[in-house]
Amino acid sequence: MKRLLPFLFSLFFSVSLFAQNTIAVNGKLLDKNTGSPIESATVYLSSVKDSTVIDYTISDKNGIFKLETKKITQPFFLKISYLGYQSLKKEMDQLTENKDFGNLFLIENENVLNEVVIKSEAPPIRIKKDTLEFNASSFKVRPDANVETLLKQLPGVVVDEEGKITVNGKEVNQILVNGKPFFDKDGKIALQSLPAEIINKVQVSDTKTKQQELNKQAATSENVSINLTIDKDKNKGLFGKVMAGMGTDNRYESNGLLNYFKDKRKVSILTSSNNINSPGFSMNEIFDNMAGGRSRSSISYGGSSFETNGVRFGGGNGITKSNMLGLNYTDEIIKKIDASGSYFFTNSNTENKSSNKSTTFLPTGNLFSESNGTSNNETNGHNLNMEFEYKIDSMTTVVISPKFNRTKSDNWSESSGTSFNTNGDLVNESSNTYSNKSDNDKFSNSVFLNKRFKGNKQFLAIHLDNENNKDESYGVRTDTIVFKTTSDEDVKRNQNVRSKNTTDNYHANVEFSNKITDSLSINLGFDFRANSNLNQRENYDLNTETGEYSNLNAAQSNYFSNENIFIRPQSGIRIQKNKLNVNLDAGPSIMRQNAYSSYLGQGISLKKNYIVPYANFNFRYRLNKSKSIGLYYNYRVDLPSANQILPVRDISNPLSTFQGNEFLNPNKSHSVNMNFSAYDYASRSGLYVYIYGNYYDNQSVSSVIYDKENLKTSRTYENISGNYSISGGASWDKSIKKESNLYKFSLGSYGSFGFNKGFIDGEIFESKTLSLYPRASFTYEIDKVFTLTTNYNPTYNISKYTNYTINSTSNFIHKVELQTTNYWGEKWVFANDFSYTYNSNIADGYKKDFYLWNTSLAYSFYKNKLTAKVKVYDILNQNQSAVRYIGPNGIYDYENTVLKRYLMFSLAYKINKFGGKEKKYKERF
Repeated sequence: MKRLLPFLFSLFFSVSLFAQNTIAVNGKLLDKNTGSPIESATVYLSSVKDSTVIDYTISDKNGIFKLETKKITQPFFLKISYLGYQSLKKEMDQLTENKDFGNLFLIENENVLNEVVIKSEAPPIRIKKDTLEFNASSFKVRPDANVETLLKQLPGVVVDEEGKITVNGKEVNQILVNGKPFFDKDGKIALQSLPAEIINKVQVSDTKTKQQELNKQAATSENVSINLTIDKDKNKGLFGKVMAGMGTDNRYESNGLLNYFKDKRKVSILTSSNNINSPGFSMNEIFDNMAGGRSRSSISYGGSSFETNGVRFGGGNGITKSNMLGLNYTDEIIKKIDASGSYFFTNSNTENKSSNKSTTFLPTGNLFSESNGTSNNETNGHNLNMEFEYKIDSMTTVVISPKFNRTKSDNWSESSGTSFNTNGDLVNESSNTYSNKSDNDKFSNSVFLNKRFKGNKQFLAIHLDNENNKDESYGVRTDTIVFKTTSDEDVKRNQNVRSKNTTDNYHANVEFSNKITDSLSINLGFDFRANSNLNQRENYDLNTETGEYSNLNAAQSNYFSNENIFIRPQSGIRIQKNKLNVNLDAGPSIMRQNAYSSYLGQGISLKKNYIVPYANFNFRYRLNKSKSIGLYYNYRVDLPSANQILPVRDISNPLSTFQGNEFLNPNKSHSVNMNFSAYDYASRSGLYVYIYGNYYDNQSVSSVIYDKENLKTSRTYENISGNYSISGGASWDKSIKKESNLYKFSLGSYGSFGFNKGFIDGEIFESKTLSLYPRASFTYEIDKVFTLTTNYNPTYNISKYTNYTINSTSNFIHKVELQTTNYWGEKWVFANDFSYTYNSNIADGYKKDFYLWNTSLAYSFYKNKLTAKVKVYDILNQNQSAVRYIGPNGIYDYENTVLKRYLMFSLAYKINKFGGKEKKYKERF
């Protein structure tokens, strides 16, 4: 390792840095008629020869702009663009010294709606009311870069190590392509698979519901949306990429994406197969699908996964073999009807070996347990999602969105464990095997009707939603428990377990809005929800004489049903001005709960009615075009489940019995969220601060009583009040561009504090948990040559307790990451990702630290259509997954199987045919 680190640092700084003198360009923008300053206008320099953008900036609140750039020895334009004003352009022969343009006056455009912006002169950034628009061609990306890489180049946009995207501090929760979903609205597939070269504009705005969009209402969401528009000359053609790779240890990867775009019609086919824990659709120019590439913490242990539209991609714990086929279709099928849909078939097989150690806190001492397990899970899924939007006329729109999902799973697991008392004496040993087959069918549909009336001062919105879910499973379980310190009879079970769970949810909402003034609206509405759930489990013991599972074990079988009705008449006001948006909805909530259970031939039912208040408040004020503050409040009431509220004893677990509590009250909580966001486009720096709090008037919490002799537990739920949590964070990002050099700084911290009360052995315990997640990152780029990124992400957790024998516990995790990319000409790319993780406090037997180093070397040839790569995952062969979780009543350490070192060779082929012709790619440099 002593030799490794100097080698890495010499690699990271292998490209010499040559600093050149910069010169300053500044001036002040004013309205010609009023003399008032113009904020957020785009000021940029472009070449007269080919209109290439040389540099750009944004005017500040005083209309002042300042731009540091390199000397220019050829003719160039100074261009100024601001929506609603005529563009200003000045031509200069050269720029070899500082230049002060003084006051520059913009003339208001009288025909704003018909303003035409020539594509070649589009500014890098444009602000249009509530939309921030980036001109993609103004930002430099490599030929094979995907959309995610493009987003990382945009000022104010941050993609963290988990893949979460924020714009000026606000999280992105929706990504569309030409206003339509690409497989799904969350956009994960679009980010990873679509090439950046086809994107024309990146439009950022606050996320709106369909109702807000159609009725031109301000967004009430705390999130933002990104819409990717495609170049017109690339919206007609065929493009895509196929890749296949083989590696050591029988590792393999392959994927393909083929897109056919023609105006509004878009057809895409996505396929993949791999056994390297990958979602399978990354078109990354560096590591393709390699889990751990770019060292995201979510996949640095060897497992990358996420879920979209009910379909899970990639693997979590263990090593996963996965196969996937996806289809996406968008079109205007007939006049006034837009349709979009996607279909996925997924197959995965995951093998895992796990171990865990846990410490449970008690008022009289601590209990300890250890376990080891092996599992194999295979899943096949079919998922179909559709959306039809019918614009009946200019005032009426109907949107129908059905979804179908079918999943079949075949799971097997085997585990063994030991439990120890406070003195460290072995109390029991257990072993378990379980094999299970399950079928899940789910159908959901949403119907939305929006009707606006003449004058656009009134609208009627009707929502009808349903979700129907059916899950059936059939499995065989064996349990053996041997008690070492008591005379309790050992447990031996061999059972067939059959279970059935059905859930049906129906929702109807009607809202009528009337504008009293241009800025004030009154809303009246009615909300109805009906939810039902049926859960049935039958356990059959093995008949040793016949060899069949024919003896019903009634004591371990149960039947629960639950029906909840929610009726909520509501009224509200909405204030919508240029800078101020206020929404307040309130009213009574009428709730009815019917719970029923059949146990040992006896029926038990419980009916309860509640009337509680409902309130939801949203406030947002824009200080200026790039600064805003927000306040959100919500009062929420949730009903307990049937098994929590019915006094039925469940003894299906030999070591833990459970019984509901009929005196449970609904969970009642207050939630408050405050935030402040600001981005200074002139200095390319941004700040985002938020704080979130949640307080429970009442909460259903677990109550556990331990039998100290055999460590069996009896569980139920109790009411408690006063639990709360507070979380908050701040982030600051800044970019500095000097000639061909770009420097990016990012600092931030997230923290949370939780106060929890619960019951152990009949006594109330309290836990106070503080978690801090500071982060710091730095990126340095030289155009066409080199990129260096460093990240430091420590994690600190401390918990303090009352009424336990332990007073406190803590854990500290260091994680350092270094990433480099060397571009040797237009054909070679050499990249390294290196990370070090240290866990200060973890159980004996688990390694506290490890290094993860991945490398990739790529060569493009055959007119850049073919790319050959050699990649090595976990060069040092140290990868591991030992993690610690500290909870309100215990400490838990886990370790799972992870991918280890392997070498992969791959070959990728690009297809680019636009307008029926092979496209000759021109880099965005």
